[in-house]
Amino acid sequence: MAGTDEAADDDALFVLTAQLLTPARFPSVLGDDYPAACAALGLRPYDAGYGLVLGQDGAGARWTVVIDDVSLVAVAIASWDCGMEYDLSPSDRSVVAALPGWPLAVATAAPGVPAPHDPDEEEAGGPPLAPPDTSRWGPAQRRLGADEVALQWAVWREQVDEQITFAQPDAPEEERATPHEGVRRVLKELHGYVDDAPPPGRVRSSFASDGARMLRADGPGWSLVARTDDIALVLLDEEPGEVLPVGRGPELPGLLESLDRMAVRPS
Repeated sequence: MAGTDEAADDDALFVLTAQLLTPARFPSVLGDDYPAACAALGLRPYDAGYGLVLGQDGAGARWTVVIDDVSLVAVAIASWDCGMEYDLSPSDRSVVAALPGWPLAVATAAPGVPAPHDPDEEEAGGPPLAPPDTSRWGPAQRRLGADEVALQWAVWREQVDEQITFAQPDAPEEERATPHEGVRRVLKELHGYVDDAPPPGRVRSSFASDGARMLRADGPGWSLVARTDDIALVLLDEEPGEVLPVGRGPELPGLLESLDRMAVRPS
């Protein structure tokens, strides 16, 4: 394989997994929005997005091949999710860059080659990519936590059912129904997103049951998960491991509808 400024050589890549890197769907562990995730990989935030193919070369070295054939990666992921085999073999013309290392944790390894390891920096043309540190609570762990809440919404919704408060960040101090300053800050920043659109991917909308939409939003120090027909759940950097529920009340429904209208959606 070659570095980011060179084309990949003839070494075979044993594909282990793949990810989409688009405004509507990107590994949130890499950043709060699509441009931030691209910057983590040294890529320009191309509107159509990229596909990330993670694998090993014949010597076992870790490589991330960036391609512009987003549809190919989307089909591969959909096939694998359905338990079907799919031979993901990008054409040379679709390769944008071959980056040493993996930006995400990969639990599997290619059979018949040495154990996964980073390629030599001189050979690779630069330092290898490495997954963000998620061993301690921080932005990466917080965003991963929000992703998990979105995937397991029904479970989390049941757990917080008796803890719901109703946040009204613009109400007078004596009328505020929630004492948590962090939640009020998040809601104010979300109103700011409606007034002044944030970077692409900062607010994302996806399908949910019963005609609703699932919203994921991120900002400096916080993440939000919400259903447009239900409550919102907030995670904060300053509250390690905590999931703070926000009831619908008079404010939240309109805010969620406005966010859904301006959010990016999977094509």
